[in-house]
Amino acid sequence: MNNKIKKINLNHSFIFFFAINVFCILTFKFTSNISSILCLLLILILGVSHGSLDHIKGKKLLKLLNIKSPHVFYIAYILIAAVVVLSWMLLPSITLLIFLLIASYHFGKEDTQFLINNTSYFTQLLYVLKGALVILAPLTFHFQETIAIFKLLLIDSEVFYSSLNFIESNDIIQKAIVFSFLSSLILFLKNFEIKKFVIFLDYFSILTLNLYLTPLLAFTLYFCFLHSIRHSISLAIELDQDSVFNGLKIFIKKALPLTFLTGILSLIALYLLSYSYNLDSAILKIIFIGLASLTFPHILLEYLLEKNEKQRN
Repeated sequence: MNNKIKKINLNHSFIFFFAINVFCILTFKFTSNISSILCLLLILILGVSHGSLDHIKGKKLLKLLNIKSPHVFYIAYILIAAVVVLSWMLLPSITLLIFLLIASYHFGKEDTQFLINNTSYFTQLLYVLKGALVILAPLTFHFQETIAIFKLLLIDSEVFYSSLNFIESNDIIQKAIVFSFLSSLILFLKNFEIKKFVIFLDYFSILTLNLYLTPLLAFTLYFCFLHSIRHSISLAIELDQDSVFNGLKIFIKKALPLTFLTGILSLIALYLLSYSYNLDSAILKIIFIGLASLTFPHILLEYLLEKNEKQRN
């Protein structure tokens, strides 16, 4: 199964790299006019769905922990998500920094682990550095626009912005991108396989997206069409190892309920926020604070399930 995932993800990265380069070259003059609501819809339909089987994974975890009531999972999952939203309102700067660190690890790991058979602490650090490119690239090419997004996300700390200005003026972001590249290089060279060249395709795809496109659109295309689709394909293969197409059909059926529920809740939140903010500002809050609230319990679930499965084996 691992070889099948490697082959599919390699083809996926080639297609994504080619497609986004063509898209950026042909449309970059017009992409600033692409509505933020389109980005929201793409994230709700394609992005969120890759975590919409968490309830199935939750049942596996409860079984491993000998917990019979499925309500325990749902209550815990919702509570963690609610705590994240509350902490963002009370301590936005700290919550954002924690979220960016966890998101870096999540992106680096899930976009690369199908190629890596090593779980050392050093490898986990490499995942963080590799995944950080998703955050570093918009800061490099669109610093002021990215800062504007931070401000819309309730980040109003003078210390936070002074730190960012210090980082920009000393080229720390560019140096961090070099470290991100070096992490990709190390991951490529460890237990060398030519198929691992996909790591560099993804690296330059992210740079290209952020060079040509606005931060929101660049993130949306990466999150939906590289990160989420890759994860969804892996889940589809788990559901049916003999037929990826049939696995995708099963995945879509199983993912629809929670994807639909998340979409409805997001639209309700958007309606409520529209009383206090303009449409673009409300959408940015829904996308990033909403993703943070889903990312924390999703990653915690993945960690606990992986840990308990290893202990059983």
